[in-house]
Amino acid sequence: MDIHLRIARWLRTHPGTIDLCLALAILVVFVLPFAAGGAQDYEIVLLVSTVLVSALAVRRSRPILSAGVIAGVSVLQLVTGVEPVPTQFVILITLYTLAAYAPRWASLGSLGLAIAGTAIGLVRYGENFGLTGDGSVLATVPLFLIVLFFAESLVLLAWTIGDLARSRRLTYQALEDRARRLEVERQQERDLAAADERSHIAREMHDIVAHSLSVIITQADGARYASVQRPELAVQTLGTIADTGRGSLREMRRLLGVLRGDEDASTRPLPTLDDVDALLHSVRSAGVRVSCRRLGSPRRELPLGAELTAYRVVQESLTNVLKHAGADTSTEVCLDYGQRGLTIMVDDDGRGAAPDPGTAGAGQGIIGMTERVRLYDGTVTAGPRSGGGYSVNAFIPYTQA
Repeated sequence: MDIHLRIARWLRTHPGTIDLCLALAILVVFVLPFAAGGAQDYEIVLLVSTVLVSALAVRRSRPILSAGVIAGVSVLQLVTGVEPVPTQFVILITLYTLAAYAPRWASLGSLGLAIAGTAIGLVRYGENFGLTGDGSVLATVPLFLIVLFFAESLVLLAWTIGDLARSRRLTYQALEDRARRLEVERQQERDLAAADERSHIAREMHDIVAHSLSVIITQADGARYASVQRPELAVQTLGTIADTGRGSLREMRRLLGVLRGDEDASTRPLPTLDDVDALLHSVRSAGVRVSCRRLGSPRRELPLGAELTAYRVVQESLTNVLKHAGADTSTEVCLDYGQRGLTIMVDDDGRGAAPDPGTAGAGQGIIGMTERVRLYDGTVTAGPRSGGGYSVNAFIPYTQA
């Protein structure tokens, strides 16, 4: 960072220290020489100057209090006849401070008071500067007007500079506030994106792992029982387990490749409704009787993401059948292309989808299905059937032209 930027930042962050140093500097340069020189009435000059300068130490932290002290001392000088002191110029600094940091009413009020006080002061002490003859009658009107114009110009200049500083400070604060808001919004967007990505990953992991593990567990249980009576069936079942595991491993590698940004992995085709037959075959190999009906034809093509969503709905529904429906279960899958969209119905006659008490993450599949389908303005309903079993119904509308 450049040295001038560091200085500017330090000046902005230490206003109290700057004001105190300013007051001490004025005190040393303009007040102490009177005390050391022993000038006439130096006690009064020293007292008035010290009060005026001391008020500058709090000019930004308490601008109205500082201005009130300086204005009060100046008014007392006019009333009692105490002559102006060299530190009287702190009035201009106070006027700048009020214009820059005080409320608007105090800024405008101080400007009017300073203009009036300057004119009254020139009339009151005009004799000291050769502006009046006997202290009451103006000696030369043009000279008085010139001095008055010069003094009032200094007052207006100090107030104008302070008002410009006020505008600059407010603009800088507005930019800082806007930068902070933008940073907060960016952080919130990052958090929302991360949460959405976590949900997406959780859905993909659940769909891939849960289905494959359900098939593997079902096949492993069947192989264990078949190994006693029909060893050749156990061998066949173990082959199905191996194929299912390899397919799941390929899906996991594809998903991890997408997460790592692997372009080769990310361009591999995702499952669609054309892959439902292979899905049904894997479920049948696990010992579940499952049939599929396709009704109608699509009026419009579904987006690839919607096709993947439909596939995942069928996959998760069949996974629930494997996990919860029990043995000797029949399942029917119906893909109905209607006028408005695709309706997916998966019905089974098992014992229902009540999860085992020890099953972790129960209900995540239904939640994942609902979240997926909602992305395409669809709906999902799932629950036990009145005659026994369980039913899942999902509707995904066509893409609007």
